[in-house]
Amino acid sequence: MSADWTGAIARASAHAPYLAGALERLPKLTELLASGDGEAALAHARAAGQGAGDVGAALRREKQALSLALAIGDLAGAFPLLKVTGELSAFADRALDAAIAEGIRRRAPDSEPAGFLALALGKHGAGELNYSSDIDPILLFDPELLPRRERDEPGEAAQRVARAVVETLSRVTDQGYVFRVDLRLRPASEVSPLAISIDAALTHYESSALAWERAAFIRARACAGDVAAGEAFLAAIRPFVWRKSLDFGAIAEIGRLTAQIRASARAKTSGSAAVGPGFDLKKGRGGIREIEFYAQTHQLIHGGRNPALRLRGTRATLDALAQAGLIAAEEARLLGESYDRLRTIEHRLQMFQDQQTHSLPVNPDALDAVARLDGLADGPALLTELTAITDAVGERYDALIMANTPSTPGAPVPMPDQASLLEDIEGLGFADPEALAARIEGWQSGRMRALRSDAARHAFEAIRRDLLAALASAPEPERALSRWEQLLNNLPSAINLFRLLEARPGLLDLLARILSLAPPLADALARRADLLDPLIDASAFDLPGSVEELTAAFARFEPGDDYERKLDSVRRKVGELRFELGVQLIEGVNDPLDVGHALARVAEAALAVLTDATAAEFRSNHGAIADSEMLVLGLGRMGGGVLTHASDLDLIYLFTGNFQAESDGRRPLGATHYYNRLSQRAISALSVPTAEGALYEVDTRLRPSGTQGPPAASLDSFERYQREQAWSWEHMALCRARPLYGSPEAREALCGVVRAVLQTPRDAQKLRADVLDMRETMAKHKAPKGPLDVKLARGGLVDLEFIVHFVQLREGRGFRPGLADAIRELGLPLGEAHDVLTRFLVAGRLLAPDSQVPGEAACMALVRACGYGGWDNLEAGLRAARAQVAAAWQEAFGETLEIT
Repeated sequence: MSADWTGAIARASAHAPYLAGALERLPKLTELLASGDGEAALAHARAAGQGAGDVGAALRREKQALSLALAIGDLAGAFPLLKVTGELSAFADRALDAAIAEGIRRRAPDSEPAGFLALALGKHGAGELNYSSDIDPILLFDPELLPRRERDEPGEAAQRVARAVVETLSRVTDQGYVFRVDLRLRPASEVSPLAISIDAALTHYESSALAWERAAFIRARACAGDVAAGEAFLAAIRPFVWRKSLDFGAIAEIGRLTAQIRASARAKTSGSAAVGPGFDLKKGRGGIREIEFYAQTHQLIHGGRNPALRLRGTRATLDALAQAGLIAAEEARLLGESYDRLRTIEHRLQMFQDQQTHSLPVNPDALDAVARLDGLADGPALLTELTAITDAVGERYDALIMANTPSTPGAPVPMPDQASLLEDIEGLGFADPEALAARIEGWQSGRMRALRSDAARHAFEAIRRDLLAALASAPEPERALSRWEQLLNNLPSAINLFRLLEARPGLLDLLARILSLAPPLADALARRADLLDPLIDASAFDLPGSVEELTAAFARFEPGDDYERKLDSVRRKVGELRFELGVQLIEGVNDPLDVGHALARVAEAALAVLTDATAAEFRSNHGAIADSEMLVLGLGRMGGGVLTHASDLDLIYLFTGNFQAESDGRRPLGATHYYNRLSQRAISALSVPTAEGALYEVDTRLRPSGTQGPPAASLDSFERYQREQAWSWEHMALCRARPLYGSPEAREALCGVVRAVLQTPRDAQKLRADVLDMRETMAKHKAPKGPLDVKLARGGLVDLEFIVHFVQLREGRGFRPGLADAIRELGLPLGEAHDVLTRFLVAGRLLAPDSQVPGEAACMALVRACGYGGWDNLEAGLRAARAQVAAAWQEAFGETLEIT
């Protein structure tokens, strides 16, 4: 639809006294608007303050002209909502910046403005400022950089600047005002000065900020003054705003705030929540605030884990939530269109008299005027439309709050009622109900740090019955209960965990199974309860993607992340994926062979990202070495591409190029020293615990120099060692070698070295003697850990590997890193045995980590994971697989293998 500039001017003149006056006062601008040239009108408005006597006068003139140009363009249908709000927000940025500069120069006339900044929050931060809006900045300063008179203290100088900013923008003259400035969003506004030092603000947000302040900072941005310092500040408090764990407590906070806001809105309209004269478009049920809260609630819950949701604009956020699958696309469309329409009508209210109002007029004539300004027939038509919009929005917002709000803390929590608690427990079938009741009372007596606060005890009481029922129904209730208790003991705070379990009760049964069946997963949960968070999404039961996709996901760091934060980020993501894969095993949703391949892909991607980050950090000090790079060679299960939850990473670090070369950094190193130090740091990046825990144990004992020598070797020296000095067992290990890190060219060169070494003709009898001697030595020093040790038991995976590697080296072919691929290429009758034993190894490392026969429930989980009908069938399958290995051993070596 084409723009109607003439009709817009006519409606403004007839129904909006403020706009009518502006049209008369600004004839040149009115002429441009009447001609339909919206961009020329905006350019004219932006220049309206030129030649004014002071900053305040210039800004007031620009504000008046810009308000008229945007209003007529809006009414004409030429300027969409985001154009209007974006222009108003950009003007607010300019105005704040000019006011800050002027405020600094009042006290230090010859200084360049520095060390003082404004953060825009709310609609200003989002670039969605109202037509006649207050602005709610937070003013911060750096005591070291703020220009001031010699006798001024930095804090006092900052307060003078802040007062000057407020005065410049808020003072009303015959030309109006620039902006009403509200500083109440600053930390501890009832006692704090108008401008706060950056360090003091950081301390507040890191230690004592309230939940509503998190929501406020969703849309925060540095908008004026020292913008770079403002951006650095926002980066520093990002962990406060975007928490990595899901935060269902955010819904409780917003639910309580909603109730207060609705009550306040009803009080202004004689207790009625219905749309009618006086209805508050912003705070009323189904109004603007509830759509914003709807978007922000999802952001607070999920934005810490999904950076794509960290948007400032409401419409953009709703679209992102739909794209992420967190809300339905139709819901996003309805709420987004409702938001735009409510904001448009809000602008009509504010154009009427240039007042910061969100309430419909009570006077019928004034209500008719607002409706006709918008192009509607009269006030009743406007009320009908608003009723339909707010009913639809209110229903959806109520559903969000009701479905997800945990119990609301109120008065201090009493101790659990002994009779009621005992009755609950007796009905669940626990062995000693009285002892368990006393035990639970002990949890809440203050002994457990995670249950000391009233809020924590409230949240726990809300899930207590369902939790006990889930634990009672667990495969091994007593074990599950003990591990739950251990989890609580280890957590500094458990409120988020309790609220997650209340909001998603389906997780309780899964949690109980995890605690019963999988000690490694239970231990991981005791360190990081937020590992449950991803399980609310069905995609947690999908296998992760390719190494390339995982590498890209792990390398998505936050802006400004330093090296340590990058390490933590990768550890967090890897920990979540390993946990999800473990849950897939105990739930039996994916073949353990597929899980083993997935664990290896995760490890390879983590190695690539962490090695890249380490190398970049190292280069910042020591530079690079021309025509040289680091390589990482994987062996063992890592080389073969199938890991378990307990697997070490067998790695060899190498480097290409001239070992006598030197790096080009400010602290140069010779090549050998350079790569030895770099490889040590890369190993630490994979293995040393950080705040997010450890990743992997790294084993580099297969390097040419052994356990005592340096960790990295040149590719040339590696080749010489393998050709001239390596033992047969080292060449057996090389059969599963696979380059994991390095350029394609360097990887191919390394593969060529490995192929050449492995294809060297050998004395078959000497090779046989070496292999048998090594296996005998291993049997003496590494006995099976238990009856389920399918790796070390005779006829197990070690014997299978020895057979495959012996045949590979004897025949000089079939050199595939994956054992299953090598078996197929060699034509050995070991394919089924390999799959049976490997499948059990991957599942058993989680469900029977000590290789002893676990409890009945864990045995059945092993049965389910490995695809058998019962435990007897599984044992028979393992015996048959070991018998296949024994037969292949007899065929390869001519000797009998005793299977016990």
